[in-house]
Amino acid sequence: MFNTVAVAGATGAVGRIILQLLAERKFPANNFRFLASARSAGQIIDFAGKQVTVEELTHDCFEGIDLLIGSTPDEIAAEFFPSAIKAGCKVIDESGYWRMNPEVALVVPEINPQAALDAKGIISSPNCSTTQMVLALKPLHDAARVRRVVVSTYQATSGAGLQGTADLLAGSRASLENADYQYKIFKHPIAFNAIPQIGGFKENGYTSEELKMVYETRKILGDESIQVCATCIRIPVSNCHSETVNVETERPLSAEEARSLFAATPGITVMDNIELGHYPMPSNCDGSDQVFIGRIRKDMSHPNCITFWCVSDNLRKGAATNAVQIAELLAKQL
Repeated sequence: MFNTVAVAGATGAVGRIILQLLAERKFPANNFRFLASARSAGQIIDFAGKQVTVEELTHDCFEGIDLLIGSTPDEIAAEFFPSAIKAGCKVIDESGYWRMNPEVALVVPEINPQAALDAKGIISSPNCSTTQMVLALKPLHDAARVRRVVVSTYQATSGAGLQGTADLLAGSRASLENADYQYKIFKHPIAFNAIPQIGGFKENGYTSEELKMVYETRKILGDESIQVCATCIRIPVSNCHSETVNVETERPLSAEEARSLFAATPGITVMDNIELGHYPMPSNCDGSDQVFIGRIRKDMSHPNCITFWCVSDNLRKGAATNAVQIAELLAKQL
């Protein structure tokens, strides 16, 4: 059991769910501390029947903390988490800053738990869109080796933080009332729209979000030969990311075999009955820690390709739940 566990970014969208999960899952620790910016310091949070005061995140606040779970922007993780390591903390980081550092483990517990157990210092949790996809790819890769993935994502506004969802709600209301609204997060209206850009544009016209899916997938699955082509789109849905995924494997897989592989994988729920119109949607996956898969079918254009539809709560398995599951792995090692 850890003596003291802290959460940095405790008042944010993902941080709040981390706190909820720690309480619900009765995470084994004697003490909990909650850290945030100076603006949020002093807030009182109800946690597991107690009231806990939020402390300011500073370079000197980590003394006595055994495990830190961080849900902060990249620049905050880069500035403060090395100080946590120097103070002797284990750090589980939700930001993107450390993910591709070769000395940092990038972990989805159902896929590469040993990487977390072997890690020294910081352990990274992947990007939300990557997490749900690699969990779906893992059984296919083990059975028939994944060679190439073409994925299009349809990502919820909650992936842009609390203000992203606020923009969706206020922008939709303004649009319906034929009024103006000044978006604070999105460069274009998200209400009744789809924006084919998440993150800044990088090499060869791909965005940072799309490149995360390329490089993080290879690192988590431990196979640099996997080719990934991603297109990431923001849509006017408040929560849950959806993806259409086309996978080429070394040997052919039937739809039935792929369905069985998915069904046997912890963390995946198959929801695939087209006769009944039963398939995953954001509306029926919200609030779950599972990755839901449906519309499983052979690619008619290629004998070695399988296509499927994948939905997951980006704030839970895509972020908070994955981090807490990593923490649970570490706790079992004590």
